[in-house]
Amino acid sequence: MPIKISKETADEQIRQKVKEISGEDFQKCYQCGTCSGSCPMADQITVLPRRVMALLQLGRKEALEEANTHWVCASCHMCVVRCPRGIDIAKVMESLRQLTLRKNEDIINPSEISKEDTAKLPQVAMVSGFRKLTS
Repeated sequence: MPIKISKETADEQIRQKVKEISGEDFQKCYQCGTCSGSCPMADQITVLPRRVMALLQLGRKEALEEANTHWVCASCHMCVVRCPRGIDIAKVMESLRQLTLRKNEDIINPSEISKEDTAKLPQVAMVSGFRKLTS
């Protein structure tokens, strides 16, 4: 399901915050698409990494908040290794997650996971998920 990009005004604050948290200069991205072509999660995300970088460059906060990309990102660093501009895209994705979590909006609620699901899931995956998806 593609994200519809509205004609919202650029939000300079999100650009500054992401740069501050990630330490990455995402403005160097020239949209080659290598990150998107390398992403093992591409079939699970609503906005490909290349487009996330473009939305960030444009300061499209609402569109970035609608995307699931930074939540589904496996942090495998495949995009980082292959980026010709040397941008650590995984750090950018982490900073987008952090901005949401700093609002104290948990993406998952551990108490809502059924006992049956808890028994099936690998414990390391659950701990990793809680760290990534809860504030």
